[in-house]
Amino acid sequence: MVRETGYYDLLGVSPKASVDEIKKAYRKLALKYHPDKNPNEGEKFKLISQAYEVLSDPKKRDLYDQGGEQAIKEGGLSGGEFSSPMDIFNMFFGGGGRVHRERRGKNVVHQLSVTLEEMYNGTTRKLGLQKNVICEKCDGYGGKKGTLEKCSNCKGRGVQIKVQQIGPGMIQQIQSMCLDCQGQGERFNSKDRCNNCNGHKVERKKKILEVHIDKGMKDGQKIMFHGEGDQEPGLEPGDVVIVLDQKEHPVFQRQEDNLIMKMEIKLVEALCGFKKTICTLDNRMLVITSPPGQVVKHNAIKCVQNEGMPLYRDPYERGQLIIQFAVEFPEKGWLPEHMLPQLEALLPPRDELMITDDMEEVDLCDIDLNSQRRNYSREAYEEDEGPRGGVQCQTQ
Repeated sequence: MVRETGYYDLLGVSPKASVDEIKKAYRKLALKYHPDKNPNEGEKFKLISQAYEVLSDPKKRDLYDQGGEQAIKEGGLSGGEFSSPMDIFNMFFGGGGRVHRERRGKNVVHQLSVTLEEMYNGTTRKLGLQKNVICEKCDGYGGKKGTLEKCSNCKGRGVQIKVQQIGPGMIQQIQSMCLDCQGQGERFNSKDRCNNCNGHKVERKKKILEVHIDKGMKDGQKIMFHGEGDQEPGLEPGDVVIVLDQKEHPVFQRQEDNLIMKMEIKLVEALCGFKKTICTLDNRMLVITSPPGQVVKHNAIKCVQNEGMPLYRDPYERGQLIIQFAVEFPEKGWLPEHMLPQLEALLPPRDELMITDDMEEVDLCDIDLNSQRRNYSREAYEEDEGPRGGVQCQTQ
């Protein structure tokens, strides 16, 4: 039994969620609350990353389920400390560790919504994005060469330190990036600054990427564009990481390489056989047949081989098409009473019941759900302890 659900609540998943569900929840929330996209949600991003770090590790998750967050702080992690949220994010989205990030620019992560049809058939999507590129006019120097000066505001440190009084005899030092030199410690005079990039060394340009979605790709799969990230002088450009986000489909649900769908059939079809058509994701029409005498029960599950999703990098092989049948029963009064004996004669015999004198016969009726909801609503506002009514039946 799970003692606390705080980490599960942060990711918006059930305590019974699978590893894939936890990964998908973290992916969407991390992209939403990443500091580059939401600078004011740093604390939320940190909490989401901590929750994912625990719940994605089977041992830590088991420890959390048994003893909650306190157990994690006491024994689950070394010294009770969590990894850096950015380390977790970059490991999840294909980035490197700290040393690797110091040599390269940051990765840029984009989420791309794709349809199930696109994952089934394969397609190419064009994605336009803005990226920093080395300024062509100053070749990434920022201004006229030889005119770079030490920033007089921060004395070349790149940071400013402010002293703030927080109480009688108590002061606090706050360190922040120098705005005059943008943390570089050096800057150009306005007359020497590059008028194309305004001294920033980089300029914004639009880049069109062609994203090839291969047959059989899955929700959450990453497509890497190496070296297509933001450029920065002295650093190797990072990567652009495209994360596929599969849209819901009105007919099919995907389960690994299988496709699952529901099909409604009438009672006569369930008992006497049927032919039904299914339109596939590549617009072929399949005809499925249930021969007469082969009874299809309500909620029965059957499959069609090799009509599921194409296997990634082996598209000539496909999974299964799994069909769950829902038998639609006729409405009340569909058959005149005098014909019921004829129908009964054709059906398997019913079970006979011996009624004795100590048994009590009652009437079976439909539940009036509207009346039931009204009773519950009224009881919520009543303060007396009198007897309460139960479920009401419809009067015939």
